[in-house]
Amino acid sequence: MKKLIALFLAAGFPMLAAAEIKTQIVEYKQGDTTLEGFLAYDAASAVKRPGVLIAHQWMGLTDYEKKRAKMLVDLGYTVFAADIYGKGVRASSPQEAGGLAGKYKGNRALLRDRINAALDVLRKSPNIDSKRIAAIGYCFGGTTVLELARSGADVAGVVSFHGGLDSLNPSDARNIKCKVLVLHGADDPFVPAKDFAAFEEEMRGAKVDWELVQYGNSVHGFTMWEAGNDNSKGLAYNAKADARSWEAMKSFFAEIFK
Repeated sequence: MKKLIALFLAAGFPMLAAAEIKTQIVEYKQGDTTLEGFLAYDAASAVKRPGVLIAHQWMGLTDYEKKRAKMLVDLGYTVFAADIYGKGVRASSPQEAGGLAGKYKGNRALLRDRINAALDVLRKSPNIDSKRIAAIGYCFGGTTVLELARSGADVAGVVSFHGGLDSLNPSDARNIKCKVLVLHGADDPFVPAKDFAAFEEEMRGAKVDWELVQYGNSVHGFTMWEAGNDNSKGLAYNAKADARSWEAMKSFFAEIFK
């Protein structure tokens, strides 16, 4: 190991100290509703870092988002995983998750209020560079971060991983101030072709700086580690698409956080 480190130093590569990841549960409010999010940051550094907001999938805030948060801290970000549903409100089955997600998909104003409340928490977090913030989301969370952008939130960019693309008010795209990256499974059965066409028209009409990447042989939930690998179910993990989409996100961040 010492020889390897010496080689890296001799070649001019800086050696980054390992992050001392600190996490905490954070209670916050949106209106009269108490929410419970998850904050993760590097306690070993006082440097102000870009922030990343994570919006959860339809089951609610779980260990999945917490793991992603820690991965992002290792990349040099301060991270807050939002809670859209409320403290203690977590789905115990896909049926319950469908009902919870449907409530907010049908009330986009409330969805925007919930994710903007989480954004406010992130802005006040330790060692945060409040002028450099992005949001990412998975499945239902992908829908959520697109609504964050459509709300006119002051963020540098949003990344949707296999999220819904539909909008109840396409003209709201004129509010978007940030760059938009959509990472999608080419064989996702839950996002119809008409939603793709409408999304592209929405983005073009509002002159948004946007990009949509599709991954072949991938269905819905391709980043979800515990989704199995049976594409015929419409929801399955794909290691290649997961790795490629993560790298696409990293490149996107490198661009927007210059």
